[in-house]
Amino acid sequence: MSTPVVEYRRALHRIPELDTPLPETCAFVSAHLAGLRCKLSAPIRGSVCAFFDAGRPDAVAFRADMDALPIGETTGLPYASEHPGIMHACGHDGHTAMLLALAGFLDANLSRLPHNVLLIFQPSEETTGGAKDLCQSNVLEHFRVRKIFGLHLWPGLEPGTVWSRPGPLMARSNEVDVTIEGKSVHLSRSSDGLDALTAGVTYLQRAYSMVEQLPSDVPRVLRFGKMVSGTVRNAVSGRTELSGSLRTYTEDTFQFCAQRLREIGRTLAGETGCTVTVHLSEGYPAVWNHEGLFEELVSKLGSCAPLLLDQPVLAAEDFSFYQQYVPGVFCFLGAGEVPQLHATDFAFDDVTILPKGLDFLESLALMK
Repeated sequence: MSTPVVEYRRALHRIPELDTPLPETCAFVSAHLAGLRCKLSAPIRGSVCAFFDAGRPDAVAFRADMDALPIGETTGLPYASEHPGIMHACGHDGHTAMLLALAGFLDANLSRLPHNVLLIFQPSEETTGGAKDLCQSNVLEHFRVRKIFGLHLWPGLEPGTVWSRPGPLMARSNEVDVTIEGKSVHLSRSSDGLDALTAGVTYLQRAYSMVEQLPSDVPRVLRFGKMVSGTVRNAVSGRTELSGSLRTYTEDTFQFCAQRLREIGRTLAGETGCTVTVHLSEGYPAVWNHEGLFEELVSKLGSCAPLLLDQPVLAAEDFSFYQQYVPGVFCFLGAGEVPQLHATDFAFDDVTILPKGLDFLESLALMK
């Protein structure tokens, strides 16, 4: 039999929206919160916040991301996306559904809550980092939030189990863009040109070699997924563009890689005569679980506490911005052996998994 959390998820799965402002999604969330004993607000465009005032001096926050991906769905589900080319392929419909169901629990148990509770429904996790904008809106300070939790569906883990670890959980993410300007000439006069394609290949090789020089026990990855160069086959390329991503955990590792990527560009420019521009985006910080708060979970939740992951993952998440402001713990909710996140056929057993995730969130809400 379907439960409210499953019904919420399937309704949300039909109406995926991108980035901001998420009008249908926000309307759906707001409509299901409207009858509960909570104060609704929208600190930034495309967000919904629900504050449950239990008369306590401080609050604990829970966050769900609401945006979807520009992916055409191929699951064949009866509740598949009704918006062509857009799909909830990262589980955000499940995250939002669990927080909506948690709202019902909070409303029914308001007098039992050891803290006030703020539910944050957030836009643009997949794009510009809505978490950063929400933090800068001062919503955490306004509602006296002292700690925050998040839960993310994760393929490859036993269905319905919750996993996490103290310290580093997910990587810092920085986009890397390299532009090489050379001089295009006909190949019969190649010696008169400045070959931006060859320079681009050299840059790629040196960048990958640089990352491999780091100790093997330092988690990191640098990969360029796109390279565009030249215009025709019989002319020296006058321009190359490389687009990639750098994933690290510590500030020292990031600074080493960023400095070396820029140095490789300067050296290559001197050797080839090309102009080499290297740009790294601000990106998302690493998701770093507060060690003290994690230990508190283990101590107070007992058998309900998260299982321990033995190592962090190299994916990124903007939940990390909240952790720059208040202690926070981010956890994975096992989705089983299903297609990977961001796949066109990503699906999971919501009937089995989401109620177990909700149970975990409820235990956090009641944690003194």
